[in-house]
Amino acid sequence: MTEIFLRVMLESGFVIQLTMFLLVGMSVLSWTVVFTKYFSLRRITRECDGEYEAFQQSGDIAGAMKNMSQSTAVYQVGHFALRELRQLEKADLSPGVKGRLAIDNVRRALRQGVSVELNTIGKSLVVLSTCTNIAPFLGLFGTVWGIMRAFHDLGMMKSASLIVVGPGIAEALATTVFGLAVAIPSAVFYNMFVGMMAGIETTLVNFASAFLNRIQRELAWTAENGDI
Repeated sequence: MTEIFLRVMLESGFVIQLTMFLLVGMSVLSWTVVFTKYFSLRRITRECDGEYEAFQQSGDIAGAMKNMSQSTAVYQVGHFALRELRQLEKADLSPGVKGRLAIDNVRRALRQGVSVELNTIGKSLVVLSTCTNIAPFLGLFGTVWGIMRAFHDLGMMKSASLIVVGPGIAEALATTVFGLAVAIPSAVFYNMFVGMMAGIETTLVNFASAFLNRIQRELAWTAENGDI
């Protein structure tokens, strides 16, 4: 089967060859993303679950953050909130004003941290999305071009022989198969990775909620105002 596809590719015209090379390039790129992203997302999922559990069992925020690896997404989300707290503590404001601002500011910082980390983690998924959407149309383009060539040869030779129309039909079918071979795996793994990303997002959101609760309990100056 591989030999047949190679022969069709080598004997096709420039347009079909270019289309096939584009599809082959997209296939290589998408499978590279699949392998790297699969192991990356598994690692991130384990790290987030582990760090979240450790945070829940820790004695205080300072100790929990100190024991976390700074490369993990959970730590980065917490770091956004701690950085906002430090800036608020240094601000030239009365304790009461700081208390009114603290929880809302930390909540926004945590939300920003979750958003930034998710964007970073899912950055390369756009490759799979692009391959899923574009590959079928490239295959369809090759299909139409191959059929046009078949009819052109049919008109030139004035014969309905399979020898005349065969090359064009072969090009059309080959590009269709190439397009589907790129699009189907890309779509399957894209949806799988989106599901894994949803699990990571849930963990980060749960961590953000737990972090906010800890802030309210542990930092007395955030509760000086009775409205908090």
